[in-house]
Amino acid sequence: MKNTFLVITSIANQEHPVLNQFATEAANHQVPFIMIGDTKSPKEFKLSGCDFYSIERQESLGYSLSENLPVKHYARKNIGYLVAIAAGAETIIETDDDNLPYKEFWHDRTRNLKAHTLTNQGWVNVYRYFTKAHIWPRGFALENILHPIPELGDQSMINCPIQQGLADENPDVDAIYRLTLPLPITFDKGNNVALGNNSFCAFNSQNTTWFKEAFPLLYLPSYCSFRMTDIWRSYIAQRIAWTCGWSILFHQSTVWQERNDHNLMNDFKDEISGYSNNNQIYKSLSDLKLKEGVENISANLLVCYQTLVDLKLIQSEEMQLVNAWIKDLEKIK
Repeated sequence: MKNTFLVITSIANQEHPVLNQFATEAANHQVPFIMIGDTKSPKEFKLSGCDFYSIERQESLGYSLSENLPVKHYARKNIGYLVAIAAGAETIIETDDDNLPYKEFWHDRTRNLKAHTLTNQGWVNVYRYFTKAHIWPRGFALENILHPIPELGDQSMINCPIQQGLADENPDVDAIYRLTLPLPITFDKGNNVALGNNSFCAFNSQNTTWFKEAFPLLYLPSYCSFRMTDIWRSYIAQRIAWTCGWSILFHQSTVWQERNDHNLMNDFKDEISGYSNNNQIYKSLSDLKLKEGVENISANLLVCYQTLVDLKLIQSEEMQLVNAWIKDLEKIK
């Protein structure tokens, strides 16, 4: 896994079993493991195989983003992406401290894979291609939960620089699902499914692979609900991927989740902005006239985030952070 970096954000201590497993296995596979802390992180954190960045260390890096990036927020993970990119990453894998890797998690990653590709299908509930259970991913538009999934055609080789792996046992579903339907679930080991132009499904930050050309799309927004930050990032990444001729690939589970404690009613409240607006975001992003080509990703990123600001779903302060992210990427290059 040459030039592949692992990025996690966590406030757990060095005794945390999942962090220890990742540290050991990352070292065994020669994958640098970057962990981004926050204000609640232990003052002393030392774990062999894990390169820990405290708030103080993050601020010492000199990135424009770190000057105004809020603390006590999952979007601190953005600093980890920048650290990995500056260190020469060609591939970034991200996950969380409650996801445990199967052995397949450490297999070599390639951007060109065989997959069933869907285009011009609107919302597609990708989970349903990997299970017969009635289930949908966090961030999926509720209006479309009962819609049938499109039939899959033949597989072909496609270029997918953004790849979402599923998670068994306690997959990434919303609070409505957790409050009303059963878990655990183990997904089937099905073929890859890729979403191309005008096909759309939320993806998360819990088991996701990013190749170098897609790194600018890693940016996580800060001025929105914690439960929406990676979801709305995925919407923007998908919309911009269309301008680059990329599909978003979904593949079988390579982790299982032992979920950290959550108050489900708090999760529900934090997801209301998504339940109410996910479909509108998709429509607004789809209607944008973006510039074609990889060279226009940064410009398109600004347009997409400004659209969410205009919809009053993200605070206007976000644009300062997006500009800082772009500035830092240009500086690293």
